[in-house]
Amino acid sequence: MTYDFKGKTALITGGSRGIGRGIAERLARDGAHVVVNYLHNEEAAQNTVSDITSAGGSAIAIRADVSRPTEIARLYDETEKAFGQIDIVVANAGTAVIKSMGEFTEEDFDGVFATNTKGVFFIMQQAVKRLRDGGRIIVITTGGVKMLIPGNALYLGSKGALDQFVRTAAQEVGKRNITVNAVLPGYTDTDLLPERDRKVAAGASPFKRVGEPEDIADVVAFLASSEARWITGQEIGAGGGVF
Repeated sequence: MTYDFKGKTALITGGSRGIGRGIAERLARDGAHVVVNYLHNEEAAQNTVSDITSAGGSAIAIRADVSRPTEIARLYDETEKAFGQIDIVVANAGTAVIKSMGEFTEEDFDGVFATNTKGVFFIMQQAVKRLRDGGRIIVITTGGVKMLIPGNALYLGSKGALDQFVRTAAQEVGKRNITVNAVLPGYTDTDLLPERDRKVAAGASPFKRVGEPEDIADVVAFLASSEARWITGQEIGAGGGVF
């Protein structure tokens, strides 16, 4: 199914690779002006933009550290300067440190929570201030919050707070016809899924494969569309049946 995002602007954090890139490509294909946010990998971000524009879409890349509220504000400023008011925000950027509970350091804790929790909160805060009425806020979290996965205490803990952000924001912006939802991917073919775990991950799904970024992007596109106007404050599982 194709949705009509012509004339709309979508900001995707962590949009240069993996799920973020899949979302950027899908929304651009359906007509949105897309901002691909990145932090370290400028080459990947520019490749994503190049692929989108080569296919006839509209996209730019903007570097910003989403763990810093001042950088988030600048990201929104530059997006508005390029394309005008924003219609869709996808908070996708995330990081993970995998260790046993006894091995984590304070630096690990601060780094993971700065991006995954603090960063998403302030991305959402800017969104509720700046989005056009009728806009969409979509948070990419993880199906891991519904599973038992050793070594993931910080990652899953940092993601666990996002559901409450989503529920609260949905109540606060509903009067402006803005919807706020979370998408929970399962095992997906990205850099965060170690090669050694892929066979087991595929076996956990009744479809006997891991997810592709496009699988998640299709769910996001639906939630960003006018057809999803009656869905808000929800966690939408997109895990291929693994949770």
